[in-house]
Amino acid sequence: MTTTPTEQAESQALLQLRDPANRADPYPVYAKCRERGPIQLPEANLAVFSTYRDCDEVLRHPSSASDRSKSTIAQRMVASGRWPRPAGPPGFLFLDPPDHTRLRKLVSKAFAPKVVNALHPDISALVDDLLDQVAERGRFDVIADLAYPLPVAVICRLLGVPLEDEPKFSWASALLAQALDPFASIAGGSSDAFEVRIQAARWLRGYLHDLVERRRSHPGDDLLSGLIAVEESGDQLTEEEIVATCNLLLIAGHETTVNLIANAILGMLRHPEQWAALGAHAARVSAVIEETLRYDPPVQVVGRNAAEDMVIGDTTVVKGDTMMLLLAAAQRDPAEFDRPDTFDPDRSTLRHLAFGRGAHYCLGAPLARLEASVALTALTARFPDARLDSEPRYKTNVTLRGLSALSVAV
Repeated sequence: MTTTPTEQAESQALLQLRDPANRADPYPVYAKCRERGPIQLPEANLAVFSTYRDCDEVLRHPSSASDRSKSTIAQRMVASGRWPRPAGPPGFLFLDPPDHTRLRKLVSKAFAPKVVNALHPDISALVDDLLDQVAERGRFDVIADLAYPLPVAVICRLLGVPLEDEPKFSWASALLAQALDPFASIAGGSSDAFEVRIQAARWLRGYLHDLVERRRSHPGDDLLSGLIAVEESGDQLTEEEIVATCNLLLIAGHETTVNLIANAILGMLRHPEQWAALGAHAARVSAVIEETLRYDPPVQVVGRNAAEDMVIGDTTVVKGDTMMLLLAAAQRDPAEFDRPDTFDPDRSTLRHLAFGRGAHYCLGAPLARLEASVALTALTARFPDARLDSEPRYKTNVTLRGLSALSVAV
């Protein structure tokens, strides 16, 4: 396989996003990618889009597919024997109609507004308990002491997971979230790390299968019992589909909510007037959350495949090619946003692509917004004088870019 000098330059521009030196502030690199326009690497069967209009069009396009196994890249890997055997069926996030339509319709019953809103008292109690511990110490780490334990505790309560098993769930979630990063596959990785992720996936699926069996015998008021019971016109979820859905909820839902909460806290601490304004007026929290989703999104890159030949803007994408959407670049597109590099919850129009578009719009968006809303309003009201106590540290993940540590004095 040969590449042209232009393709080599464009590949290098993308790989700059993997450079740890750019992790704290990747946005200049995203800006360069956006200024280049659509990047096409025919030899790699890859097209990269980075403007708001192009990314929005791809997400809405009827020929945009999510089943990665049908891409030309995947088919080539299957033919060469390099396609890893999956531990089980994919979650519906990686399926296309009609399978996606059927599963989403069934699962959505367990995420109905009344179900999510009913969690508010539990989430408030969890946040209050975590902040009580913060108050005793006078300082805290945003990730370890709030943003990470809150979502995993909520998910475990949703699934009916015993409290003593939560640490193992956190371990599995952190490892498996790395597998969602397409940049990891571009540059490869250590076989040891891959084997550890496989072990985590096997443990999690085995645990969830056992949990399903317990819930069949002793159903409760948790989400897992709801998924077992839910049906539509005589249809229902198989055990494998339930396990895949719970697996997806833990891996994708947990990491993204951690990033949302932490990024919002960092954004406000770097703009103290925003911290004070939210502490004084809790009704501002929705604007803070939506601006965080635009300005510093929890998911920075998403992928789609062309089910048919497609034309996006002036770019033709061949059937089977993979499309990489740089959402972090798109949401700072000056063609769409005034002062795009400014964190401003008071901007006149708050919009973003952080939860997707169309058929694959994030089913867990209301829950993520609720968790972030409760955490941010309580934190800013309780600690009006909070301030950064160190420089933030970031995880290695490019796609689910997020903080690994952030010390704050209260």
